[in-house]
Amino acid sequence: MKIDGIKSVVIVGSGAIKIGEAGEFDYSTSQAIKALREEEIRTIVVNPNIATIHTDEKFADKVYSVPIRTDFLEEIIAKEQPDGILLGFGGQTALNCGVELAERGILSKYNVKVLGTGIESIEIADDRELFKKTMIEHGVPVPKSRKAVDLETALEAAREIGFPVMVRVAYTLGGQGSGVAFDERTLGEIALRGLAYSRIKQVLIEEYLEKWKEVEYEVMRDRDDNCIIICNMENMDPMGIHTGDSIVVAPSQTLTNREYNLLRETAQKVIRTLGIVGECNIQFALDPKSEDFRVIEVNSRLSRSSALASKATGYPIAYIAAKLSLGYALPELSNKITGVTSACFEPALDYVVVKAPRWDFQKFRKVSKGIGTQMKSVGEVMAIGRCFEEALQKAIRMLDIGRELTDNGIAGRSIERIRRELREPTDERIFYVTKALKSGMSMDEISRLSGIDRWFLDKIKNIVDMEKRIVKERTNPNIIRRAKEFGFS
Repeated sequence: MKIDGIKSVVIVGSGAIKIGEAGEFDYSTSQAIKALREEEIRTIVVNPNIATIHTDEKFADKVYSVPIRTDFLEEIIAKEQPDGILLGFGGQTALNCGVELAERGILSKYNVKVLGTGIESIEIADDRELFKKTMIEHGVPVPKSRKAVDLETALEAAREIGFPVMVRVAYTLGGQGSGVAFDERTLGEIALRGLAYSRIKQVLIEEYLEKWKEVEYEVMRDRDDNCIIICNMENMDPMGIHTGDSIVVAPSQTLTNREYNLLRETAQKVIRTLGIVGECNIQFALDPKSEDFRVIEVNSRLSRSSALASKATGYPIAYIAAKLSLGYALPELSNKITGVTSACFEPALDYVVVKAPRWDFQKFRKVSKGIGTQMKSVGEVMAIGRCFEEALQKAIRMLDIGRELTDNGIAGRSIERIRRELREPTDERIFYVTKALKSGMSMDEISRLSGIDRWFLDKIKNIVDMEKRIVKERTNPNIIRRAKEFGFS
């Protein structure tokens, strides 16, 4: 049932385009405006980035092109007197601003209701120590960790947990300021950088789950506690590489049915524990040698992964999340994409979706091409296929870098160079995986060095083997048909 008395709403945008935060929030905010205008609610957008669809004055009722800062927001709220505010559609920038508005008493002063996920839930999800404590209290496994507020407490925490450790930063996006430390000197550098980036000057020193799988679940929940899984996605790369810099596959391909349902049940438990209303992204680390897992983090907002999941499944996540923030329940809403199913109906895929990241390192001088916990990609492509081989080849081709997966352009590299690239990944990792297979390295060795599951390596080897057949055998309809099924063009 829709909340009464909501006639005008402020939607906080994401600000300037930057690495880790860009077009997905234009998409989500545009969908939120569409959902609100259907309810005849006046929309007031705050975003200085005019290179977006949602800041078009023909789209929103009122647009303020000012920085996303509390002082500007207070002036706008005082002038417009909105009934509610939406924080979950403008990324981490919007969440941080919303929390500051609440802390300064501005929202209560002007009687502005936070629609959807409340401030308390946002704080629990973003405050690393508070999140850890809440998860443990509800029996949800998380990595061993300790919070640190200065270099001394960071070093103490690392000595207690044992190196290597992962440094995570509170209230940031795209892994900003994070890193893996193998010794005290490196930890000092990462911790000081992370503390500088954190809004509350806090980092979490965490056990490093090296070579564990990284799996994500996109979850929706309404005020009546109806909860559904929109999509689950699996990173081809293991923990230690930011999901924005990893090739991502939807739905997951290497999980057993038991593992899938174990993580599914936990995802629903987490979103209910946090009290999130709308959509959230939950990231898991899964031990490839057992069913042991950890909840890594929760994004209590629309994210880059949400946009991917929405396009991959055909489920209008941002649109439905906006409706849920107004008080509707999932069974009351319909999926506008299908036109026939309820919003409470979970999507099922009979195809494979692959997301591949795009980097532009050539535009920067003396920049490291190594990829890790901090996101460096500036964009991504999404490809759909009947099998993983087809979707992967389409995705690599769509990157528009002038290279095919099998035409990798790194001929003549030594085995030692290939091993180093697999062990210390760069933006060319997928091409070195192909090169390793062509060079005769065993899948066990490639998997051990890279942490990539053998299932993915087996599929890439299918592509390599098909290329050999195309080159060696006489062209015939059967080979052409099979090549097309594997994504050759």
